[in-house]
Amino acid sequence: MQGKTIEKDVGKGISKASIARLPLYLHFLQEHAKGAEYVSSTQLAQSISVSSVLVRKDLEYVSSESGKPRLGFSVSRLIFDIEKFLGYHNHSDVIVVGAGGLGRTFMGYEGFKHNGLNIVAAFDVDERLIGTKVAGKPIYAMEKMQEFIKENGVKIGIVTVPKHAAQDAVNLLVEAGIKAVWNFAPATLRVPDGVELKSEDLAAKLAILAGKLYNAER
Repeated sequence: MQGKTIEKDVGKGISKASIARLPLYLHFLQEHAKGAEYVSSTQLAQSISVSSVLVRKDLEYVSSESGKPRLGFSVSRLIFDIEKFLGYHNHSDVIVVGAGGLGRTFMGYEGFKHNGLNIVAAFDVDERLIGTKVAGKPIYAMEKMQEFIKENGVKIGIVTVPKHAAQDAVNLLVEAGIKAVWNFAPATLRVPDGVELKSEDLAAKLAILAGKLYNAER
């Protein structure tokens, strides 16, 4: 009888929580397991304080390779599989809406490139900023944003505008074809079905951090 190769249906049914842990595994593999040939699920679990059972379940969705007994997972293969699953091998172009302090910080942040993201331009209403560049990336007038998105096939937008302008900015992004929005404006936003929205409340997170520090010092 001839042998039959059975391939796993990699990626099917993976939860958002599992996807959120993948960059954490990747960071550990790249920074702390560098030079090692194998890594165990226990090592990965300890790096982010979860169970090794959960780690193995996450990796089943991502990698077609099972860990070897007493050795674990191939570090190089696991890095490749996680990066491929997350799309890091295919850079996604991103635009920034709002070229204030936070927006310009994003434009100059080199770490996005390691995660497959390439900020190509920013858009603003401030005439003092329009026509300038940050880290070689241009800042255009808001009126040019939708045309730029359509011409360049951009699918991801980062929103760093003030609260009162956030929903209008998101509406323009969606109308132009954006499929994912990373929002840093302190506002509750609405997007239609088929558009992913991730909001970050930096002030709330800083308050939580300060609260933990206060309670730890009591």
